[in-house]
Amino acid sequence: MQIYKFNTILKPVLWGGSKLLEFKHLPACDEPIGESWELSAMPGRESVVAQGEEKGMTLSQLVHHYGAELVGKEVSRRYGDSFPLLIKFIDARRDLSIQVHPDDKMARQRHGCSGKNEMWYILNADEHALIRAGFNRQLSPDEFVTLLNEGSILDVVNSSTSRPGDVFYLQAGQIHCIGAGNFLVEIQQSSDITYRVWDYNRHDTDGKLRPLHIEEAREALDFSPREDKVLDRPNLGPGMTGLVNCPYFLARHLEFDGDYTFENPGCQSFVAMVCIQGEATLQVEGMKPVTVQQGETVLVPAIAERVEMSGAARLLLASIPTEEDKNQ
Repeated sequence: MQIYKFNTILKPVLWGGSKLLEFKHLPACDEPIGESWELSAMPGRESVVAQGEEKGMTLSQLVHHYGAELVGKEVSRRYGDSFPLLIKFIDARRDLSIQVHPDDKMARQRHGCSGKNEMWYILNADEHALIRAGFNRQLSPDEFVTLLNEGSILDVVNSSTSRPGDVFYLQAGQIHCIGAGNFLVEIQQSSDITYRVWDYNRHDTDGKLRPLHIEEAREALDFSPREDKVLDRPNLGPGMTGLVNCPYFLARHLEFDGDYTFENPGCQSFVAMVCIQGEATLQVEGMKPVTVQQGETVLVPAIAERVEMSGAARLLLASIPTEEDKNQ
């Protein structure tokens, strides 16, 4: 077992841009790139180990082979052989669609998979970039459909200017949209179910209007008013700040310059580390050192209870919360 790096999975989309490739120091591409899937067990887009003795193995194969030693006792108990998170970089050169994701109950009934609760950490944002999230007043399902037909749905959706370091937590059922000019990290449940509510009458590469999912969205949506920007940032120790602590994931921000020791006691969960600035070398006893730089993501096995770090870096850490974490 090792600290794992995976091959990058790039996704070209009509609303993508070039910031992602620049950030990850990758060659320019003729197609607009909207997403880089950093850690994924989704069928058809699985992360594949990039180096070491297990090079070429998929994330699901690793989970099946190592079980709790890799993902953690708590994760194994809750999810079995399924890896529970999906982590991406997203570059929105143009507005994404207005959309909603189902909760676990609806997703399992309709699609046989988990729902999608997610968070966004803004890495960079143009001057007038917006995040739209949550209704600004109570709606009924019928009024929602009326507003869609009138083309005025945006009038009842909250919008806020986004800035680097902002965090948004989007619960399943919340209407939302990543506006043009945002570059961010997304941490979410392992699900790719999206119901498109409004898409500005855009056409796909074949010249057809992109499909909407109005009936599904009407069932999935929470029509109550809600703000989704996260303001509370608890201090969790030197260099460590809490971002989102929810039943589906624990997200933290870590910044250090020099040497830093990260403790993950109890082998309860893996830790995914996304480097958003700088470079750091990670060392775990019995494993080869790994250097992670801006734009790279590593998976630290749950059995690594102590990670020695050196360098100057900012990292986002994602794991599954333990009972102790839930009480913080």
